[in-house]
Amino acid sequence: MHQHTSMYAPAFAVRSFSATSFNSARVSDAIIEDHKELKSYYDKIMNSSDTKTQTEWQNQFVWELARHSIAEEIVVYPAMEKHVPNGKDMAEKDRQEHRTVKEKLYEFQGMTPDQPEFKPTLKSLMEDLSQHIKEEEQDDLPALEKALANADSESLANSFERTKMFVPTRSHPSAPDRPPFETAMGMLAAPVDKLMDMFRKFPEK
Repeated sequence: MHQHTSMYAPAFAVRSFSATSFNSARVSDAIIEDHKELKSYYDKIMNSSDTKTQTEWQNQFVWELARHSIAEEIVVYPAMEKHVPNGKDMAEKDRQEHRTVKEKLYEFQGMTPDQPEFKPTLKSLMEDLSQHIKEEEQDDLPALEKALANADSESLANSFERTKMFVPTRSHPSAPDRPPFETAMGMLAAPVDKLMDMFRKFPEK
């Protein structure tokens, strides 16, 4: 089984953006790409009956969703509050939805595929996440892009991707969900999460 080559992420799972390719991407592109990956990981878990495969994709799903959520809270939602009319209300709604998802993710990440509630718990989590994704892609991200110059959106996308490299890779629902407290707590939790990731099984790509 493939093992990590870094404490920061499964070796295969770091999305590679070169200076030329990623600098042309907007922040909404980066976020929507994450959404697509999460849906793909969900499908792989739900469509498999092999416990080894399910465990590997469970770890991948948890790893991606935890990092994605925290990076949005640290980078994207403050930008929304700053630049978008009614952005504070939009960001607070998103944070509330994240809290529900994080609580279900915390429950799911501690399960094993042989438990009867494994897939039902993931299905419930994904129902909440899918509604959040729909609202984010239809309302929040277009509003943010409209308020940002292209260069600012590209810079925000880079910050979003960089932040994902350093935040916790497991759900910690009791942690703060806004900077600077979230950032400080994340710096404490992240090394432990990433150390344990070295002993978890991830899918080979």
